[in-house]
Formats: sequence, C-alpha cells, structure tokens
Amino acid sequence: MSRLEAKKPPLFISEPLTKDTVCQSLLLLSRIFKSSYGPAGRLKQLHNGVGGCVCTTSQSSALLRHLSVSDPVFRVLTASVQNHVSRFSDCGLFTAILCCGLIENFRSLNVASCTVIKITRHLLSLCMDYLKSEACGCRVSVDFSSVETLVCLVRSVLTSKPACMLNKTEVEHLTTLVLKAFLFTVPCHVETNAVLGKCVIVPGKGRRVMDSTVLPGLLIETPEIELGKPLAVKRTGSNMIKIALFCVSMSGDGFNPEEGTIAVHQGISLEMSELNQLLNVGKQLVNDEVGLVVCQKVIHPSLKQYLKENNVMAVDRAGLSLMEPLSRMTGSKPIASIHLLSPGCYGSLKDVSIERVASKHFVHLIPEDTVICSLILCNRSETAWDELKRVCETAEHVLQLTMKEPLALLGGGCTETHLASYIRHKSSSLSSSTFKDLGCSQTQYQLVADGFCHSLESVARSLNHDGGEILTDMVYGHCWFVPSGLPSVSNWSDVISKCGCGINGDTEDPSWRILEGQSRSPVIQGCPKEPSVKVTDFLTLDCFAAKCSGLQVALETANLILDLSHVIEDQN
Repeated sequence: MSRLEAKKPPLFISEPLTKDTVCQSLLLLSRIFKSSYGPAGRLKQLHNGVGGCVCTTSQSSALLRHLSVSDPVFRVLTASVQNHVSRFSDCGLFTAILCCGLIENFRSLNVASCTVIKITRHLLSLCMDYLKSEACGCRVSVDFSSVETLVCLVRSVLTSKPACMLNKTEVEHLTTLVLKAFLFTVPCHVETNAVLGKCVIVPGKGRRVMDSTVLPGLLIETPEIELGKPLAVKRTGSNMIKIALFCVSMSGDGFNPEEGTIAVHQGISLEMSELNQLLNVGKQLVNDEVGLVVCQKVIHPSLKQYLKENNVMAVDRAGLSLMEPLSRMTGSKPIASIHLLSPGCYGSLKDVSIERVASKHFVHLIPEDTVICSLILCNRSETAWDELKRVCETAEHVLQLTMKEPLALLGGGCTETHLASYIRHKSSSLSSSTFKDLGCSQTQYQLVADGFCHSLESVARSLNHDGGEILTDMVYGHCWFVPSGLPSVSNWSDVISKCGCGINGDTEDPSWRILEGQSRSPVIQGCPKEPSVKVTDFLTLDCFAAKCSGLQVALETANLILDLSHVIEDQN
C-alpha cells in the first residue's frame, strides 16, 4: 500500500543546551520544582486539557507523573528523578532542583563539558567520602533503642507537604501512628534473613485526622455484616481460629464457555455439579475445624449459608492486594482449586472482631504474632487524603531505609550549606597533582567547584518562599532563616535562635554571610565544625540513603545532559 503522506526526515538538533527554547524549559522546570519545595512550598494544581481528575500537590512523585514534558532533553531529567523516587520515595524535589541548578551553572562556564564531568565526579567522590566518614558534621546516628530520632525523621516527612493540611497536634498524632505501624512490622524474633512485615492503609476519607488509628492485623471490608451482633466463630482445641484462604472464585461459575466446548451427559446441570462440588468443599472445611474462610473473589450464597450454619465465618471479595499479607500473617497457603484441599494449606488466627470506620464495616483479623498491621488513615477531604497517603508511605519507606543504614542527614538546608562549605574548604587546599590527574587547571577546577557549591546552596535557598534573608555561618556552615518583614539589623543573633535543622542554637558571633546567587563566597578557614551544643527535641532530618542517592543521581544526570551534543528526533 502506498503512503498517503511522504516520510519526513528526522529533526536534527545540535548543541541543544544553547537553544533558547531549551533554556526557557529548564528555567520553567526549575521554577516549578523550587516553588514546591519544603514545608512552605506552594501547591500545584495539575490536570490535563481534556478533563479528568485534578491533582493538588507539591510532591515530586505526583508532579512528575502529571507533568507533560515534551523536550527529549528534559525527559531524561524527569525519568532520572522518577527512577530515584521509585527506589527511595524521598528527596525527589531535592534531586530535581539540584540537577537543574547544576545544568544552569555549568552550561555557562567557559570549560569543556568533558573537563566539567571529570571535575564534578571528583567533587562527588569528595562529598560521598565525607558523608560516609565519622568526621561528617551534617549527619546524625539513629539509635533504634530510642524513638527520639525516629520521631524527628517521620515528623520531618509529614511536615514537608503542606497539601496534607495538618496542624501541629495532627502532625504529632500521625507521627506516633506511623512509627507505631512501622514497629508492628518489625519481627519480634530475629532470624538470619529477617523480612519486615507490611502496613496496609485503610481509607477514612471525610473524617477527622485525629480519628486515624493503627490496629494489629488486617481489616477486610464486609458490607453485609452488622455491627453489634456477636460473632460465632468455630475455634480449635487450642482456642485458635483455623483459616482457609482461597484465591479462586467460589461463585459456582467455574465453567466459562469462551474457554472451549464441554461435553456433558443428558440431564446433567453444570451449575448444580459446580454447586455440589462447592458444598463438598464446605463439608471438608467443617470437618477440618476451619473457623474462617476468606476468598479473594466471590463465594456462592448457598455455600455461605452452609458455612454460617456450621459456625464458619465466610468473607469474600477480599481482593488481590490482601492475599500476600493475609498469607504471611496467618501462615496459610492460598488455595487455587476447589477440587483439591490439603490439610497443610490452613493457617491460624488469634481472634476475629468487627470494626467500623466511617460508614463502613470491616472484619478485623487479629494474628498471634504481629508483623502485619492496618493504618486507618483519615483526612477531611479526598485531595488532602491522597497527599497524606503518599506522605505516610514515604515515611514508612524512610524508616525501612534507615533501619538498613541507621544514619540521617540534617534537614532545613543545613546539609546543603554545610557540604558547600566543606567543598570550598577542601577544593582550596588540593595539591597540583590532583589537577594534573584530572587534566584541568586550578582555575577550571575552582570555577566548577563554585558552580557545584552554588547549586547546593540554591537548594537551601529554595526553602524560603516568603522573602526573608537566608544566612549561612562561617563556623558550622549551617543555614539560618531570617523572618520576612523585619527592619534591617546589625546583629543577626537578635532575630534568629536556631538554624534550619534545629540542632544548632549557638548564635554567638558565628560570622554570618547572606546566602546569595552567583556572588563569590568566602572560603572558611577550616573544615566546618560540628555544633558543640546540640538541640535534639525538634530536629529536621532527611533520609541518609535517599539524599546520598539524590546527590549522585542529580550530578550524573546533569553530566549526561551537559554531554549531549545532538538530539535526533523522529518526526513521523
């Protein structure tokens, strides 16, 4: 068949970062990410041009999922950040802002991109070596025998997203719940290959945040069960409830005409044959002293009635998502056929009760050993609930990552400014052999190091959305925020009491400087110190693993984009 339209040649773009449209897209992306960053970040309302749901958020995962980025250069950037978020859940905006800042600062330098890449990799190795060393002044150890630092970590995640619409009391309540839910998932008996349990979030939309709670075990919605009626559930001799878990339909419609032709004898009813088989399964369950039957799909009403008459509770439509946690919690093996039941496929429960959440009724399955729990999460509106759900999942993931690597980094912009101070100090004292190994001059190295430090500081500056001054000190290298609307003062110590992360309250002559854009910053005389007096009550902390990964992803992605010399795009 001949073509209706002639084939177009591919679009060939050389040096894409020199094009005005690309620069404008970079500035726009950077502005979106920066204005969304931190507890005071501005919310974004995202929707497509043909209707559909509207998303109100300041969270990177939701922003990137709903943003339509057409430029192939920046699709690389957004894909890198999305991949980071899929693995770590946290520090997505940090990664995006830093990557945009690095591209902006490096593309204007009169230094070859291959030289910039060599130098930035050296700078990254300096950062990672410092962050992983005992001498690092911007990290704290997390002690799992005390909840103080864990509370700070969770609280920092919850307060970073204003679309959750939480007040202080609600933040503290949810912080406790998220931490309690996480601790439920930690096995009591440590094995060689211990695996964390699971927290299942149950929606409570349209309810007060303070109605949120955590329950051990799982909740399965059951509209037909009435609240207040006593549960007659058969128990074994050891006072446990034996449970059978079916992942196959028990509705009696097992024969599907689309799957082929079935030959049957005259007078035989397929429906009755299937129902008889189901009732035989019910008899075996009763004989095996099963007290609870849970089915992923639908249970035939006649089978339900038979089980009920024999004090066996039947719960259907549990859904695929609950199969894995149900199996793990009860020790039962999902049964995939109604024609074969093995005695070893049953599990056990400690108890069963009925819970009410808003207008819904749930069967509450209570296990003997809890590694599975249910977080009943409530918020006043659907928009705020959606954001809160994402934030609670992030907080849980942050705790899991922290258990693997029990460290945290100082938040509130302090890690960025401290790291920038360290790199300025370190880069000013490098030997000539380092420059020779990198194939660059000292001037080139200093230019790239300055751009790197300014990019880190631009992330800290992005936390300020209200127009006040942002300072850093020449002793600790921490970030300090001056409230907007104050008259000019000669002594900054009179108007600020704590740094951004909250760990440092020492404001006695720390030699302030205003954190500004591209102006050359003075080099501190020594390596930035660790505060001698630490305030530990309300620290702002970041996930160590997520932030280290974000730093690496931002720099590697920026290097990749800076090294692009041509973009070839198919026009057909």
